[in-house]
Amino acid sequence: MSARRLPSLFLSHGSPMMALEPSPARDFLAGLGAQLPRPRAILIVSAHHDAAFEGGRATVTASAAPPTIHDFGGFPDELFAMRYPAPGDPALARRIADRLADHGLTVAIDPDRGLDHGAWVPLSVIYPDADLPVVQLSIASNASPEWHYALGQALAPLRDEGVLIIGSGSITHNLRAFFTTCPPIAAPAPAWVSDFTAWIADRMEVNAIDDVLHAVDRAPHGRDNHPTPDHILPLFVAMGAGADGESLRARRLHASTTYAVLAMDVYAFGEEAPAL
Repeated sequence: MSARRLPSLFLSHGSPMMALEPSPARDFLAGLGAQLPRPRAILIVSAHHDAAFEGGRATVTASAAPPTIHDFGGFPDELFAMRYPAPGDPALARRIADRLADHGLTVAIDPDRGLDHGAWVPLSVIYPDADLPVVQLSIASNASPEWHYALGQALAPLRDEGVLIIGSGSITHNLRAFFTTCPPIAAPAPAWVSDFTAWIADRMEVNAIDDVLHAVDRAPHGRDNHPTPDHILPLFVAMGAGADGESLRARRLHASTTYAVLAMDVYAFGEEAPAL
């Protein structure tokens, strides 16, 4: 049992190259672990594990030694050589599955799947020793924002047990815009990116949960920033895990942009959210 309740987090993981390239976001994440109470385990919800393509609504990993998945192409050999050998936690995976089932949320247990880059890339920066057990939970892009928020709410009690719940996606994610322009890593954000992230920050500040859940439709340039929902859905899980009833205390811990169109915002939720 943790001596202190943990917040839930949302991380924008950006490019897999964050594992190697210096950037303001990488610098921030490298110091984040020291600002948090040490968890006993991590539950990370990755945009790159989508149960919609597996015929289900949610899948939780239960490998005792989850392999490092290099689910990308066209990057340097150094990145493919990286491993994140964190242990798994099959007992925690079963507890997660039971909690979700108790809340009427369909879940499957995968005893073999490892950690995709949406999990291991940011974790390799935050907790480089890879000495904390990690369990990964999928999104389901065929399910609603409200379903993902409810997923987080069902998991919220784990925060009292020393489990750090992390949603790993991206506050903006338009890869077509990236590959069309191929901007340098430090290029400034265009207005259609910064207007969207500012709107999200404003809605978070006033506890407008429903607006954030429907940001793709309501925010300025919502569909320009999220042509597909996969990278914003982990945000909703993290929000649900950090909510207190109808109230959500959100802190925007970091804001920067890489490659102009990938905003790297980091949020913490709950009264325990660190003031950085």
